[in-house]
Amino acid sequence: MNPKPIQQAKSADLRGAWPALQRAAQRAHRLAAQTGTAVVVTQGGVMQHIYPGQQQPATHSPEPTYGKPL
Repeated sequence: MNPKPIQQAKSADLRGAWPALQRAAQRAHRLAAQTGTAVVVTQGGVMQHIYPGQQQPATHSPEPTYGKPL
């Protein structure tokens, strides 16, 4: 299975979706820090509450792919 990288999508909306999601996640973390609330994330199917100042789980994930597998 070797799907195409999302950067090769023909749709500009699809190409911009991953960076937009990353910006939204950064904004959610900043807002949580300002309000002292948790950000809820799932990693490996496990839900976690990340509070300001708490070690965040690794957020670097491979770039998403799109389309049918080759």
